[in-house]
Amino acid sequence: MEQRHLGRTGLRVSRIGLGTLTWGRDTDEHDAADLLKAFWEAGGTLVDTADVYGGGDAEYLLGQLVERLVPRRDLVIATKAGSVPDPDRRFDGSRGHLLAALDESLERLGTDYVDIWHVHAFDPATPLDETLQALDLAVSSGRVRYAGVSNFCGWQLAKAATWQLAGPGVRTRLASTQMEYSLLQRGVEREVLPAALDLGIGLLPSSPLGRGVLTGKYRNGTPADSRGASETMAPFVAPYLDEAASRIVDAVTIAADGLATTPLQVALAWVRDRPGVAAPIVGARNAQQLAAALSVETLSLPDEICRALDDVSAPVHRYPDQDWSTL
Repeated sequence: MEQRHLGRTGLRVSRIGLGTLTWGRDTDEHDAADLLKAFWEAGGTLVDTADVYGGGDAEYLLGQLVERLVPRRDLVIATKAGSVPDPDRRFDGSRGHLLAALDESLERLGTDYVDIWHVHAFDPATPLDETLQALDLAVSSGRVRYAGVSNFCGWQLAKAATWQLAGPGVRTRLASTQMEYSLLQRGVEREVLPAALDLGIGLLPSSPLGRGVLTGKYRNGTPADSRGASETMAPFVAPYLDEAASRIVDAVTIAADGLATTPLQVALAWVRDRPGVAAPIVGARNAQQLAAALSVETLSLPDEICRALDDVSAPVHRYPDQDWSTL
């Protein structure tokens, strides 16, 4: 698998990442082992997790498999901290919480360091410089190699990255930002992606298949074994089952037919090769799904197909997100 630099850093990651959102919950140890081994054998290196995935079970399960199945040195492990199970405060970006969460993640993962550590979301209740100091301390202590953020909007990302570049003392440059990005969700193109490109921050798209909808599996209803049929995941899928999304899925399917490939491959290739993207994170539930995603390695979409998909999925960008003098 092709390797790419993560933003303006020396770290290289596989251009498809393996997500572990369902590990320890819907994906058991046997399936997780099959996924990790198949991913590694295909040349994959980037494995993404978080301290809240499966209530910590995803990290623990990954830690049980590393070294036993795959050498630690062959993986780029990324995890997150900052989400908390508190209905009154969903995110805690305080220095104390983040550093304690990092220690707990390292224990579950069974490793001395993580390659990439993300702040899971912006916490308006904590001064941003305090949150960012946690990243500096984590890197300077050797527990983290590279740091980034997740789910920061444009101004939040730009403020954080600029502070790290211009703030006093030795600061850790932001390497990456993880955001949802697909043909069904192009909101990052308004401000997040331009900021990331300008500041040299690599984008790691989550849900690159539109929460599974871009595979075309929902065109004729909701399959019984799909996330859309799950009581817990149905609300997650529902926003992408409207008429506008249906038109985009139809276009992806037509493109796939013309290229003698699958809608999954077309949708994944599109987001993988967007400017600024380092590696989409694919959350396969089993080895068969992962194999289908990894087969995209040999596919590059023709320019005319990319333009057609861009047009059918184009978000509405008005003032001040484009040259307002032409409006």
